[in-house]
Amino acid sequence: MRIGELARRTGVSERSLRYYEVQGLLVSERTPGGQREYAERAVDRVILIQELFAAGLHSKKIAQLLPCMRDPDGGPNERATPELIEELTAERDRIDRMIADLTTSRAVLDDVIATANRELPV
Repeated sequence: MRIGELARRTGVSERSLRYYEVQGLLVSERTPGGQREYAERAVDRVILIQELFAAGLHSKKIAQLLPCMRDPDGGPNERATPELIEELTAERDRIDRMIADLTTSRAVLDDVIATANRELPV
């Protein structure tokens, strides 16, 4: 499939797809005319990349992890290593800390909103 179709099917811009290639996260073949041609499995790969970015990982970390992950479900493949487990555990712990911080921030906002609502004239 061409880059436009991959972009439509994944909801990711063509610019982002090109960036993924530059970063080594995504691979395409080239037609004789120089256009990018992606395999069907690229859809799963792009979705996985998006999920990893959404989890807060940067492109270098994603590039390290992708060779050890299956595209369709993100699970480990036969190349997964103990180092992968360590890195993923560290990322999970970082995300857990972020969730705790965000929960605290939301609670503070809730308290301010509740206080402000009680003090507003009716």
